[in-house]
Amino acid sequence: MTMLLITGPGGAGRSTVAAATALAAARDGRRVLVLSGDPLAALVGAPTGEPAELVAGLRAAPVAANLWAGRIDSGEEFRQELVALQERGSTLLGMVGARPLGADELTELPGAEQFALLRALRRAAAAPAFDLVVVDMPPLHQTVTTLALPAQLRRYLARLLPAERQAARALRPVLAQLAGVPMPAQWLYEAAARWDEELAAVQAVVEDATTEVRLVAEPGPAAAAALRTGVLGLALHQVRIGDLVVNRLVPKDSPDPWLASLAAQQRAFADEWCLDVPLRELAHLGRDPRGLADLTELAESLEPAGSAGPAGAAAGLRPAWPVEDRLAEDGVLVWAVPLPRAEKRDLDLIRRGDELLLTVGPYRRIVSLPGALRRCTVSGAALADDRLRIRFTPDPDLWPRTH
Repeated sequence: MTMLLITGPGGAGRSTVAAATALAAARDGRRVLVLSGDPLAALVGAPTGEPAELVAGLRAAPVAANLWAGRIDSGEEFRQELVALQERGSTLLGMVGARPLGADELTELPGAEQFALLRALRRAAAAPAFDLVVVDMPPLHQTVTTLALPAQLRRYLARLLPAERQAARALRPVLAQLAGVPMPAQWLYEAAARWDEELAAVQAVVEDATTEVRLVAEPGPAAAAALRTGVLGLALHQVRIGDLVVNRLVPKDSPDPWLASLAAQQRAFADEWCLDVPLRELAHLGRDPRGLADLTELAESLEPAGSAGPAGAAAGLRPAWPVEDRLAEDGVLVWAVPLPRAEKRDLDLIRRGDELLLTVGPYRRIVSLPGALRRCTVSGAALADDRLRIRFTPDPDLWPRTH
């Protein structure tokens, strides 16, 4: 099963492209599920059947041959999760005299949408009924931070609740018997273990070779800046970009001077957006797309991706960060980090122990150093040809000596 995530700068027509992408693949004979946090009824038309539960609460309705549409309901997801959390911690809540909240009292909090989206990705990836899952993601910046969230939270859990402390779990039943109630620490570690398991499953989906991003942008100055920053964020977190859809292009041969000028501007920006990925063009329909007829017209330009699978799937791997061995020539190892369109002012890096804190624009990632680099000191870095090359010099006290 393939996971295709549709995102781009705000207002670029992501939902429309997601629906058209899903329809193109369905017309090619693939079984497709399209997911969105917004209702897709206005785009795809009324469902042809009743909603059917797919996996663990993920619901979708058939809208065309081989095509199902589902909504990610963050409000309902938040209520279910919080009620379940209260039930698991009922003893602890009783100790402090807390009164549990009912589901009808709960309103989702900021951040609930991100977690609902991540759970939907995990559930959809486990659904055996589909060949392709197309996900209408949030705007590009929010997509980057959402996809980075599982790995970041797992790191926080590992630091704040390290697994080795659970070696003392044998004492907890004794302490609980003396106190008359289960010990909060045990409940906390059990909750952390569940969270880590779920986050690991989501992280596996994000990092899977069959998951990639389709970017959508309407060419123009504002979109160009947002696109450059977002692409850097995806590169930092090693999320593979399959292709770029240049959306809402106006006819370049229009006799209207204003349209001709706009078309020239769009083409100029589209030419500058070369990201070493396939470029697909969608014409402006002259109206807001509505219903399967409009989506079918758009899908014709997206059918190559829908029929052959996401572009670049043959590569099969996340963008690599290779370590170049230059010990013989320069006495260093070089870690090459691909960062397309990066500028020196975007970058910052700090070595801390066996980790590297790498900042690219508004994004930060903490990565563990490969084994060989842990025995080295950072001796410099340079940005050239869309790659940040970090030089590591072997530490004589740690590097194996040859005689």
